[in-house]
Amino acid sequence: MERMHATQPTLADLIDALPAGADEAPRDGASEIPAALLAELAQRPVPTGRLTRLWSLGTLQAKIAAAYLAWWLRSGLQDASARRRGLDEAHLAAAIQVVGRMSYLRGAVMKLGQVLAHWPDVLPIEFAAVLGRLHAEAPPMHFSLLREHVRRELGADPTELFAEFETQACAAASLGQVHRARLKGSGRPVAVKIQYPDIARTIQDDLRNLKAAAFGMRLSGDWENLLAQFDGIRAMLEAEADYEQEAENLRLARRTLSGLEDVVVPRVVPELSTRRVLTMDWVDGVHLDAFLASDPPQELRDRHGAQIARTSMRLWYRARTVYADPHPGNYLFLADGRLGLIDLGCCYRFDEDEFRYVLETERAALAGDERAIEAAILFGCDLDDPRTVEPERLRKMREYCAWVWEPLLSDEPFDYRDPAQFAPGVRLYGEFTKRRWIRSLPVNVWLTRVFFGVRAMLTHLGARVPYGRIMREESPL
Repeated sequence: MERMHATQPTLADLIDALPAGADEAPRDGASEIPAALLAELAQRPVPTGRLTRLWSLGTLQAKIAAAYLAWWLRSGLQDASARRRGLDEAHLAAAIQVVGRMSYLRGAVMKLGQVLAHWPDVLPIEFAAVLGRLHAEAPPMHFSLLREHVRRELGADPTELFAEFETQACAAASLGQVHRARLKGSGRPVAVKIQYPDIARTIQDDLRNLKAAAFGMRLSGDWENLLAQFDGIRAMLEAEADYEQEAENLRLARRTLSGLEDVVVPRVVPELSTRRVLTMDWVDGVHLDAFLASDPPQELRDRHGAQIARTSMRLWYRARTVYADPHPGNYLFLADGRLGLIDLGCCYRFDEDEFRYVLETERAALAGDERAIEAAILFGCDLDDPRTVEPERLRKMREYCAWVWEPLLSDEPFDYRDPAQFAPGVRLYGEFTKRRWIRSLPVNVWLTRVFFGVRAMLTHLGARVPYGRIMREESPL
């Protein structure tokens, strides 16, 4: 406990904490996560306890600072080219530290890393390239740490329950990892998704730490509203840790998207699924990075972009469901041109009032009705009286809404190939946070995640998508 009150690290401490090899010249494959780190992480269970997790993040800050401090100390005696190369090395060293720590903590902390890696131009490209591996290439946990956990959930060892079961995980992410298997009798290939032990507890720990960090706002008029938004974040993360709910989301998505022949949603195997283990069809495809590495033609990029947009809109309008986790690890690109949706843990159902709010806002935006747009903004910010809103805040909210609606206002394809079109949304959202303009309806926690997530996904894909036409084809308006 005494370490929790340690003083700030000295200069010597920071230099000592510099990752080994960070002062060497970059090598081919420098963005790869070191094999020794991966092997170590595979043997370590998820740490639990608020103080343990908070301390782990605190020491990470020192390690990141060390990488950049070492670059700064050297750069004064270097020419511009060497300084640039040294900064790239610092980005890589810091990113490897972050990936290692997030992969150790997993849960909500690792989820944050996935989001940051997914948003264009938010992080240096060297940093984002390493963090991007958290989507589907995160270090899996050794199966010896999961075997008893699976036995408790399914009632027997998986090697007994399946005709074949690969103990080496084929994919790993923030809350669990996936193993390939085959069903007895039919031999049908399936994916067995296993939640990390105690991961639900770590989510609660991290959210309590986050709430404690915001406790200074308890005397502001926005505290109760902020608590409601925290509840929305908690519900979002808890939903992802409930595989029974994800199984229901998969069934709902299969029904809702059944008319889209070029979209695949896996079937659930209910008798081999529980709250912490989910067995479903194996979908044979590749993730975004592998798809892009094949240098696909623009026509195919556009086709997949339209599939992503239409699945989002159809779930939105026909099932009144927000698919709020549209990131590269949750889509598969099939060889025959179809799109696979393989992770629907993070979904939200609109209630009647929320759905009415969404439709009224969309109606105002499409009509260009300024008074209705202002009313929607005020309502969405949980501020009914315009006299209580700073004019600058209202102006910035108009800018943000214009950015959100920009792809929807025309039937012509919106060009997502330029990453610069993503930057205004990040800048504005950051400004809201910095100025503490945080008051908002809790449902906007979900809407914001899907607005940024889909746009980031289409930007990485480099697609041109007639989002407005697709929306009008799916919308009841």
